[in-house]
Amino acid sequence: MDQKKPNPIDVHVGARIRLRRTMMRMSQEKLGAGLGITFQQVQKYEKGSNRVGASRLQQIAIILNVPVSYFFAEAPDGSPLSDRRPFLPEEEAVSAFLATREGLELNRAFQRVADAKLRQNILQLVTSLGRTSEPEHDQADSGVAR
Repeated sequence: MDQKKPNPIDVHVGARIRLRRTMMRMSQEKLGAGLGITFQQVQKYEKGSNRVGASRLQQIAIILNVPVSYFFAEAPDGSPLSDRRPFLPEEEAVSAFLATREGLELNRAFQRVADAKLRQNILQLVTSLGRTSEPEHDQADSGVAR
C-alpha cells in the first residue's frame, strides 16, 4: 500500500469529523482548542492525512456530541464496517453534496422556509436554473425548447 495515500477509512472518519463540526457551526480552531491541538492538526485529521487515534476520536466524539460509531457510519466498501447496503448513485450525490459547506447551508436555509407553496416555488426555480446550466447536447437530446 502506498504510504503517501491516506487510508480510505481515515479519509472517511475525517470527512465525518468535518461534517459534524460544520453541522455544529464549530470552527477548526475551536475544535482544536478543545482537544489541545492546533487547527492545522484538525485539518490533517479531516483530510485523512493524519490518522486519528482511538482516545483522540473519543475526545472528538464528546466535543461533537456524537457516539464514536458516528464517524464510521456509511464506511467505504471493502472495510469490515461496510455491512450497509450499497448507496444508489443518487444517494451518493446527495451525501456528497450535504457534506459540503454550501450543501449544508442550502439545506438549513430551505428547512427554515415554512410555507409549502414557497418551498415548491424555490424547488421549481432551482430546477430551472439547473437546466440552464446543462451542456448544449443535453438540451438538444431532451426535446425541450429553451
